[in-house]
Amino acid sequence: MSVELLDTPRFHGFRVRRQIDGKTYQEYFSLKQSGKRITGSKRTAIKRRAEARDAQLAAQQQGARERAAREVHVDTKGRVRGILFRMKTEKSGTKTPVFQIGIMSTLENKIVNTTVSINLHGLNDAWKRAVDFYAKHKKIGKNSKSYAALLKARPSQADLRSLTRRR
Repeated sequence: MSVELLDTPRFHGFRVRRQIDGKTYQEYFSLKQSGKRITGSKRTAIKRRAEARDAQLAAQQQGARERAAREVHVDTKGRVRGILFRMKTEKSGTKTPVFQIGIMSTLENKIVNTTVSINLHGLNDAWKRAVDFYAKHKKIGKNSKSYAALLKARPSQADLRSLTRRR
């Protein structure tokens, strides 16, 4: 709850404040009338109004969070935020190409990580496994446009070779 009682020389009342999609929503509910402080049932009614507004903003905030969690971010080079291609150094010293997934899971409400070996599964299957892990934890349906966009963003063999040479 973000209803806060402010008691300063400049203002006496409740402030409701929430961040939604990077924008701050802030509203004030004064507890003064004709220069005097409001008490009793009028104060309770104002507090209820402030709490009701906070509940509206909280619902908007939750909806925005859920939408943002399901959004897929593909940059101009076709890379998906949260799925990286990297060369993993094994204990033996050999380098193995993998897709590394590291995202905030809406399923488990914590950061989850995994790697999928391209050598073990092949490029297509490794990408599908990485996307399936991503989609599961972001609660993206397999019939959705977001899932299709993820599958489409698979890097090509040439992309992987160019990334491998740079390292």
